[in-house]
Amino acid sequence: MRLINVHKCQSGIKLAKSIYNVNGKVLLFQGTELTDKLIEQLKRYNVSRIYIEDEQSEGIEIIESIPDELRIEAVNRITEGFKSIAELSPNRANIQGMIKSGRAIRSFQKIFRDILSCLNENHSALNLLATTKIHENYVYNHSLNVSIYACQLAIENGLPLKNIEEIGLGAMLHDLGKMYISSDILNKPGKLTSEEFNHVKSHCHLGFEILRKIPEIPLTVAHCALQHHEKLDGSGYPRALKENEIHKYAKILSVADVFDAVTSSRSYRPSMLPHEGLELLYAGSGTQFESKQIQLFKSCIAIYPQGLTLKLDDGRSGIVSKYNFSATGRPVIRIIRDEEQQEVKPYEIDLSSKDNLNVHIVEADSLLY
Repeated sequence: MRLINVHKCQSGIKLAKSIYNVNGKVLLFQGTELTDKLIEQLKRYNVSRIYIEDEQSEGIEIIESIPDELRIEAVNRITEGFKSIAELSPNRANIQGMIKSGRAIRSFQKIFRDILSCLNENHSALNLLATTKIHENYVYNHSLNVSIYACQLAIENGLPLKNIEEIGLGAMLHDLGKMYISSDILNKPGKLTSEEFNHVKSHCHLGFEILRKIPEIPLTVAHCALQHHEKLDGSGYPRALKENEIHKYAKILSVADVFDAVTSSRSYRPSMLPHEGLELLYAGSGTQFESKQIQLFKSCIAIYPQGLTLKLDDGRSGIVSKYNFSATGRPVIRIIRDEEQQEVKPYEIDLSSKDNLNVHIVEADSLLY
């Protein structure tokens, strides 16, 4: 089984996993043989990547941390919950809005417990990068990813269940304030003006002001929204906090937030490759981010998950067949095309071995959309 970009699909390939729409309905069932017409349908539905079965990927097993059905349900609950909570004004509270917000928080708590249960049952590296999906609003999808990353990181920190649940909820709600920011600014393709950027930065304070008014939410959860852009050296915002002035939850959350943000495509920039996103975190280790959190994060996530189709800098293409925990950005690759992009009899190379240290991953096209 392997993951490929829909734009590189050809008629005759067979689906290895069912494809769902945003409402959880099956669009195409596992085992369906794709035709040109079905491929065009997938593109119209904004399906960006799919798992397929072929001889080249035979025996490669995909372990997804969160089942598709649960992921879709979670994104839908986040979407509905954000809209309900956003009816509250940051400057004043109303009874009707508080009731709706309370329901939304209980919904968030339930879906998070389901996610936590999946993570506790999963004993392999966390795999979110290679999830099949239909394009949703970035904020909602990002909120779910950051919640899952932060939850796993909280588990790696050995925190009690109560703290893990608070961090997970705080991560799920950390970008709530963006509901009050114009979508034209959030999705602007070019560089933001100083005024626009200041407006975007206000989402931290706006989210905090809303969340601290909701009785069902601990104040520590509201501080996740306020502090997730703070940096250890005081270069963050909105309050330029330093070191121990920043809450532990926010230190965990900031690592998860930045990694998911930079490895996601946006209207104004392409996504980074996963190892590049990790290198960005390491560049800020000890100055912007807590070094311990980066180390724990690296140890628990699958930078290049099994089944991912990659291109190397020597021109060869292959599929990730095994994950290297000791060298997260250097997996074992099953080569399927040579330097001239001609099909070859599959063979494997270990990018972490001495013989292959000069070979680098330059493209993972199924992660670009």
